Amino acid sequence: MTDDANNRYDVSRRTLMKGAGAAGLGSMAGCTDLGLGGDEGTTTLYFAQEKGPLEFDPIVLNDVPSAQISERIFQGLFTYSEGTEIVPELAAGEPEVERDGTRYIVEIKEDAEFQNGDPVTAEDAAYSLTAPVQEETENAAEVDMIDSAEAIDEKTVQFDLGFPYAAFDTTLLFNIVPKSVREEDKTAFNEEEPVGSGPFQFVEYTQEESATIEAWDDYWGEESPEVDEVVWTGIPDGTTRLTSLQNGENDIIETVPPDLYSELENSDEAEIMSSPSIGYYYLAFNCNEGPATDQRVREAVDYCFSMDEAVSNHIEPAGVRQYSPIPAAVAEQWEFPTDEWANVPHEKDIDAAMSLFEEAGVDSDYEWRIIVPPDDLREQLGVSVSNGLQEAGYDASVQRLDWGAFSDQYISGNEDDYNIYALGWSGSPDPEAFTYYLFDQEVEGVTNGTFWQNDEINGENGLIRQARETPDREQRREMYIEAINTTLEERPHLPGYALANSYGVRNYVEGFQSHPDSATIPIAQEYTTVSIGER
Repeated sequence: MTDDANNRYDVSRRTLMKGAGAAGLGSMAGCTDLGLGGDEGTTTLYFAQEKGPLEFDPIVLNDVPSAQISERIFQGLFTYSEGTEIVPELAAGEPEVERDGTRYIVEIKEDAEFQNGDPVTAEDAAYSLTAPVQEETENAAEVDMIDSAEAIDEKTVQFDLGFPYAAFDTTLLFNIVPKSVREEDKTAFNEEEPVGSGPFQFVEYTQEESATIEAWDDYWGEESPEVDEVVWTGIPDGTTRLTSLQNGENDIIETVPPDLYSELENSDEAEIMSSPSIGYYYLAFNCNEGPATDQRVREAVDYCFSMDEAVSNHIEPAGVRQYSPIPAAVAEQWEFPTDEWANVPHEKDIDAAMSLFEEAGVDSDYEWRIIVPPDDLREQLGVSVSNGLQEAGYDASVQRLDWGAFSDQYISGNEDDYNIYALGWSGSPDPEAFTYYLFDQEVEGVTNGTFWQNDEINGENGLIRQARETPDREQRREMYIEAINTTLEERPHLPGYALANSYGVRNYVEGFQSHPDSATIPIAQEYTTVSIGER
């Protein structure tokens, strides 16, 4: 969400590291015309997430499972198209851009209204995009380029930026909340009575386990839902999720585990729908304390194992090898030199690794600590590195931590907490989302746990910051290429893979399609509407 911070989705650390739902909580058997609430005639869609939701207020939520549900309730001024094009949602048209890219003026659709009957106003929009900074929520970095926001009239909002932030169109995806309702009781708004302008209304939820939303009969837009309600259930275990699809407890499950792909591909009752995601999974070093502060040591670790082999063995066909922080779809749009970047990683060569370790003076009795979140795929990467370090003569341990402990430790910079960590990131379709938030010194200890220092690249006047504040696309492209070249050579990260956004879908589900943004679950969009056939 930032999968995924910045960017309204998964781009902060919570996006990618919290939300471990209760395992095995089975939803009720999918049954059209029986309904979760027992109302005969209700059409219910049952959807199994990897983790259950935490909260619903867009000002504070920052995890993918919550965003997948919340974004059915709330809407932004703009949204994604069927792909990653950014198109108007609450906005009446494209924004007017003035003052050399530092002023954006957006007109809101006249008929847009919230579920309590209040109109969506410019004041609501100005409030929504400034509240994260004023309240210092984890989403503040997504909107902190806004100096001021004001309502010119009831339906026209103006944003003045501190600098010509090149990716501001992605900021305009941020969801809009009704100021008066939220200000009355923020806790209730987050957990009991979220009110948005989207086609679904909140019904109930159990934190980290499940949630129910229902179609809003008086929805102001044109894309009314064709299902009456959606029941979301968090099922972290991949095998249990697949079983729930096969036995009809769920109609759709997200993220098909690699080792279960063939089982679902051979099914007569369901199919896999997938699309390349705008996400990135990687190994990262603690460059603040310990031996990994030395570039030679990071390169030695790269020699200890083959990332190509690890991805082939443990990730495919659920994902593909990625050789830079930039997802393939974004790299293609920006014509980045991905072929050159693919030549940077080393093949496994333990002798070369041992030589570099010796050159850097790493004691043979050093004990490496690799931490991973509760995710089988990332744990496998950690084990691959650990095995290689042991072949090179070192003790190395992989510690699988729960999300809370992991999120506290990987940003500490303490050698006792970690030397290496495995993590993922989901952002917007702009290189800024995969450079600034992962490498810039300004976000050390927040979303950047490497503490890697190269002032020309990630310092106050470094290329990453310059590219963020430069409106010219070609100039930005050149800056990003140079910055990523250096990042790959100095290896604060070892890029790993990109997971596809994959779903197991029962054959009677009509209209569902995978989207590149992991927080977007198309149920009632302009380009597709989900319906349930005969079960």
